[in-house]
Amino acid sequence: MSDVKIKSVLSSFSHMAKRLEPLPSDKPAPDDNYVRLNANENPFPLPKVVMQRALAAMERQYLYPEHDNVSLREAAADAYGLAKDQVIAGNGSSELLGLIYKAFLNPGDSVAMLSPGFSFNRKLAMLHGARFVEIECNKANFLPIDELLFGPAEKAKFILLANPNNPTGTFVPVAEIERLAAQSGHLIVLDEAYVDFAPDNGLRLIDNYPNVLLLRTFSKSYAAAGIRVGFGFGHPEVIGRLRNIQNVFNMNVIGHAVGISILAHRAAYQENHKHIKHERERVAFALAQLGFSVKPSHANFLLARVPAGQDGRWWQEALERRKILVAFFPEKGLENYIRVSVGTKRQMDAFLNAVSGILDRSSIQNQQLEKN
Repeated sequence: MSDVKIKSVLSSFSHMAKRLEPLPSDKPAPDDNYVRLNANENPFPLPKVVMQRALAAMERQYLYPEHDNVSLREAAADAYGLAKDQVIAGNGSSELLGLIYKAFLNPGDSVAMLSPGFSFNRKLAMLHGARFVEIECNKANFLPIDELLFGPAEKAKFILLANPNNPTGTFVPVAEIERLAAQSGHLIVLDEAYVDFAPDNGLRLIDNYPNVLLLRTFSKSYAAAGIRVGFGFGHPEVIGRLRNIQNVFNMNVIGHAVGISILAHRAAYQENHKHIKHERERVAFALAQLGFSVKPSHANFLLARVPAGQDGRWWQEALERRKILVAFFPEKGLENYIRVSVGTKRQMDAFLNAVSGILDRSSIQNQQLEKN
């Protein structure tokens, strides 16, 4: 395409799209020799009964999926004690998050989030021409309610709360969220992606607070990240309008089948959740013994401050050279941390062995430098 034509095409982009740089091609996905502890995936296989439903759904691949995800929404409503019109189903909760931005924001509006939080929200706000307000939360068991109700967040169209929070793993008592919902006229978007690893959940808020919209996903606690099943629960007026702007056939037949089967067999995941909680505590203790400072977590990951001398990026790269993948966040305040997903015992042993090896090598190098 000529330079003149491509310039003409690019000039037609919307104002927001023009602000985005072209997305470069990413490097290939890591092969099976890597231990993937960077995306908070649940690395266990689906229960046999759920897998059978997935395979059976493949025989219906020539059919369009059910319109409006009716059966999946009915199954979720029955499982969680809600009415069908209080439920929206999505291609992961990330799709539903995008719908919320589309439905509630106009250019110039603002949205508020506790910081640090899920960084994808910044991009969503930018794409909708919205101002993104981040409110620091320094107390583990309390919400900064005054800051969320007044000041820079006072005019926010909605407030984003993740509980447990990503990337910190901290959990706020549901009573705090209820206190905020009772005092606020804002929409409260409560993201409970990791709630099955936590001591409580906010589902009981739905019927009492029409300004609470709760998001769930089967990616973390139900080992279905690649199948993309998520839900939103809220007031029928809100849910109905979100469903009305949803893409047609937004989910596929396998997602429907797996979602319905998981809802019917949630008890089959109890050992999975028990294992992850146990490994979470074991690895947190081991990291503390190795000189890391680990934040208490109620999710399926740990946020760990690395030992003095190197930053989080250095540790991420050092571990990757040993075929262990962990997450690093360049945001202010997180530069000296790595986030480690909790997986199988074998994966976590490989991670701890790699950390020990890196520390031993660094110690030897330091001793050699001191001699020289």
